Amino acid sequence: MRVVLACCISLATSASFAAAQGSAAPFDVLITNGHIIDGTGSPWYAGDVGIRNGRVAAIGHLTAAPAKRHIDAKGMVVAPGFIDMLGQSELTILVDPHLPSKIFQGITTEVTGEGSSVAPLDDKIIKADRVTYEHFKITPDWRDLSQYFARLEKQGIGINFATYVGATQVRRIVLGDSDVAPTAAQLDQMKAIVRHAMQQGARGVSTSLQYAPAPYAKTGELIALASEAAKFGGVYATHMRSEGSDVLGALDEAIRIGREAPIPVEIWHIKAAGKPNWGRMPQIVAKIDSARASGVDITADTYAYPAWFNSMSAFVPPWAHDGGDKALIARLKDPAMRARMRKDMESNDGTWDNEWQEIPGPEAVLVSVVQNKRLLPLQGKTLADIAKMRGTDPINTLFDILVEDEAFTECAVFAMSEADILLALQQPWTAIDNDSQGTAPDGLLGQEHPHPRAYGTFPRILRKYVREDHALRLEDAIRKFSALPAQKMRFADRGVLKEGMWADVVVFDPNVIRDVATFEQPNQLSVGMQYVLVNGVPVIAEGKMTNALPGKVLRNHGAR
Repeated sequence: MRVVLACCISLATSASFAAAQGSAAPFDVLITNGHIIDGTGSPWYAGDVGIRNGRVAAIGHLTAAPAKRHIDAKGMVVAPGFIDMLGQSELTILVDPHLPSKIFQGITTEVTGEGSSVAPLDDKIIKADRVTYEHFKITPDWRDLSQYFARLEKQGIGINFATYVGATQVRRIVLGDSDVAPTAAQLDQMKAIVRHAMQQGARGVSTSLQYAPAPYAKTGELIALASEAAKFGGVYATHMRSEGSDVLGALDEAIRIGREAPIPVEIWHIKAAGKPNWGRMPQIVAKIDSARASGVDITADTYAYPAWFNSMSAFVPPWAHDGGDKALIARLKDPAMRARMRKDMESNDGTWDNEWQEIPGPEAVLVSVVQNKRLLPLQGKTLADIAKMRGTDPINTLFDILVEDEAFTECAVFAMSEADILLALQQPWTAIDNDSQGTAPDGLLGQEHPHPRAYGTFPRILRKYVREDHALRLEDAIRKFSALPAQKMRFADRGVLKEGMWADVVVFDPNVIRDVATFEQPNQLSVGMQYVLVNGVPVIAEGKMTNALPGKVLRNHGAR
């Protein structure tokens, strides 16, 4: 009798489920026969994913369900879309909102705003940064985040987008580019700007403490600004004061800010920079583990390449930047000031993070992006090669390029060890960042010579560290790409494949996915992404870009 009753209940349940499936509206997209890696780090499982109204509506055995569009994922991985923890696309997304370099990696969400965020703006900053806006042919018609977000939403964007408010940006609004400390009243004004930005949707406050005028800020100033962001559930993200000789001291500062604000901390592009510091990653990891054990919510991210990418002006000592780029260029034209800069670069007194002392040599500096068209032939050449061509020494060559390019020049610097990169990547608290603006192999953006990570970061990790080196499980890599960054950024409805979540989804063959971009030929899209869906809409279908713009601005939950 009990067996019969159980069978009746089972049949009734099955009939009820079938009836519910029959009565439900068709899925907008139905992905079948895939190996689902849900983002949590759990092993893959077989199943189908039904998407309706931009969200995951069902996961299970759904092959018989009606759908407007079918995707057969046989032999492929179905996973959450990838989250770029530092994307740098705030201006290039206005040039090309599709951001092909991002979506062909599987990136569906970008977080940006490294110290110098896209807003707030004033006429003084716009004038000082004229070269950058002219380079991208952009008219900055916004003054705060709300106006900038409105511009994005009006034009449409290909991926989801979130940003921090930069402490550098706040400092420039109130104090300009000078090496000064804020008065109590000025600090209150800076705190109010952070509050306003958080209310408009910023995800936290950020610093980039190696690049002037950011180094002029003392720790107390940063704690005060981070404390304001903390009131809105924000995160403190930092390019630390040092990634080289004083990396442990810089970590101490970040940990102190996290503890005293109090606020979660994200260490951007964690590294042991410079040949003298190779092998120090175990100490960096131990310090972060210790801070976490003491209750500080500190995590990190990496792009896992052996070269970083920054402004060539970062080689010049901080005092030379006092007053901004215009003042820097004037000093570079003064022989006495040049001599002083050279002396500081060639010595190592420990008062600043002297990158010139940490690189293997000028052959490790690759000129990558210029704005002066006369300098375009220099893109892709090393500083050593250019010095030889010009018949000058490398430091004078560097100074001359900065003058000729109005301090705009960006370069790749080869000065990290593979062992340190791998150890950082393998930590359970390490997510992934591209640390490069979204770009394209053609048009205005295609004229640049970027770091290959702009096109290849996520596929490179899947190819090299998962498939070839077996240094990461595929499921762990996907977690680093999705659930881990979503958890850190408080994206509560993204980063995991489960019912009710926004349908940011990638479909790819794990045996095919790979990066193509190289340092010599960087403007090459990664291959292997068959489908990339942003909020349920394909931006890549059958390996080709659809030109859809379904992305959303992801505002802080405390925003008004």
